Amino acid sequence: MSKTSGNKMILGYLVGALGASFFATKGILIKLALIENVDAITTLTWRMIIALPFFILIGYFGYRRRVAENDGPLLTAKSLLTVAAIGALGYYLASYLDFAGLTYISAQFDRLILLTYPIFVVLIGAIFQGRRLKPKMIIALFVSYGGLAVIFARDLQIDGQSTIIGGALVLGAALSYAIYQVLAKPHIDRIGARLFTSIAMTAAGLVVIAHFFLINDFSDLSLPPRAMMLMFAVATISTVIPAYLISISIGMVGPEPTAVIGNVSTLVTIGLAVTILGEDFTLWHAAGAAMVLIGVISFTQMDRRAKEAAARKMQMPS
Repeated sequence: MSKTSGNKMILGYLVGALGASFFATKGILIKLALIENVDAITTLTWRMIIALPFFILIGYFGYRRRVAENDGPLLTAKSLLTVAAIGALGYYLASYLDFAGLTYISAQFDRLILLTYPIFVVLIGAIFQGRRLKPKMIIALFVSYGGLAVIFARDLQIDGQSTIIGGALVLGAALSYAIYQVLAKPHIDRIGARLFTSIAMTAAGLVVIAHFFLINDFSDLSLPPRAMMLMFAVATISTVIPAYLISISIGMVGPEPTAVIGNVSTLVTIGLAVTILGEDFTLWHAAGAAMVLIGVISFTQMDRRAKEAAARKMQMPS
């Protein structure tokens, strides 16, 4: 590897770590918004209102470039509606369940539950696509969810039913996002990640806004200055900026290294939750977090190696 290539790789890792760190602020900012009496749907609505213009603009220029490269239209009405529906599932349902779950559980526990979504992706593949799960992957799965069980048991003693409700909501968010990942892949391969994300985010944003106005008046969007600062932070620092930092990192070092680097978000969330929100971090939390991280990283690495082995096998001459 040349010095230039090595420097590019290091820069790509740093960009990925920075993007993951920005993503990690989401739970903290939502918790701070709850302290300001801003509920989950209002925070999610402001997040989309502020972020949508960025995604629409980037999507427009991305579409023009892709059309020029492909010498023809990329999207039919049917494919556009399909991508929009997938976006509503991935970004509306998953985000809403996640935001609602944060009302009941700590930012740390929320982040650790969401971290397990790649396991759901593989399990969906095993159930519907006949993919085999190796025994080591099953062990890693149990280690991850064993870690969650350790934290769940400890928090259940303190917070009771809130831990059950919040944990179930965020687990639903992780499952929704995993389904989104599975459904999104063929469309991303065809039209590109940037254009797909822009369409999906726009569709999800419109559904979020419609949801808000079904149960609220327009005047309910009016918030005090401190709360509005948090809304802008959730939309920019926790949404738009990290989304494109992660895209840049994927372009520089690839999706697998970026995904592994993304695990730093959990450590950042824990640090911010303890220092800013004053959340507890006991030996039980440390042990549970370590088990989740070890299990998820091991699981994703084994899944990557299995995919690479399958790809090599397909390329071998018969």
